[in-house]
Amino acid sequence: MEYTANEMMTIAAARALKDDDVCFVGIGLPSAACNLARLTHAPNLTLIYESGTIGARPDVLPLSIGDGELCETALTTVSVPEMFRYWLQGGRISVGFLGGAQIDRFGNINSTVIGDYRQPKVRLPGAGGATEIATHCGQIFVIMRHSLRAFVEKVDFMTSLGHGSGGDDRQRRGVTTAGPTLVVTDLCIMRPDPETKELTVVSLHEGVEPEQVQEQTGWPLRFADNLERTPPPTEEELTALRDLQARTAKAHAATE
Repeated sequence: MEYTANEMMTIAAARALKDDDVCFVGIGLPSAACNLARLTHAPNLTLIYESGTIGARPDVLPLSIGDGELCETALTTVSVPEMFRYWLQGGRISVGFLGGAQIDRFGNINSTVIGDYRQPKVRLPGAGGATEIATHCGQIFVIMRHSLRAFVEKVDFMTSLGHGSGGDDRQRRGVTTAGPTLVVTDLCIMRPDPETKELTVVSLHEGVEPEQVQEQTGWPLRFADNLERTPPPTEEELTALRDLQARTAKAHAATE
């Protein structure tokens, strides 16, 4: 079956989740990947959204964390303070799945402003709960479309801590969780170097060459010695994703 780069990205991100994970989900691409995982290889995946829904099993992708679809399908809904204090800060969430406007070579994420904070070129939606998610979840997965505007040498504003300035900077700041362990784009898969924590390309999607990834990245990239090819989507994965997107488009069109 033919597939798009966005479908490859979403499916590759979904594959990283395990059946027993408890996942704090961001809206947009993270939500698509997490719900695809739940519909395919990880039916027992527990999805948690910032609004306080635990164990949400939406039939369509939510428009926001306040979408009624989440509360209606969740096992329970708790208050936002309980969600952050007991569940997140209590270390009960294994994976945080985030996106952003910018990410740098050490996995720091910007979703606040483009340009100088005091006189920004663009003011973005802001942190929401991403700052806390990035420091309190067991590990962080990131899904973003690959471009020079998004993959920058240094973020304009650090909304969410990745590996700081690299090496053991995260630990020196007193943060004990693993931070970003996976970055999935429409071109490749990246993981941090074990020592330097600099993002390293470990897998290229089918049809993508190293030069293409470098052209869309704002720093000199490192590629793994044993650089792999991402397995293409299976028919089951593509069908599940396309059905989910079709249901979502139909449901949201009905509310316009």
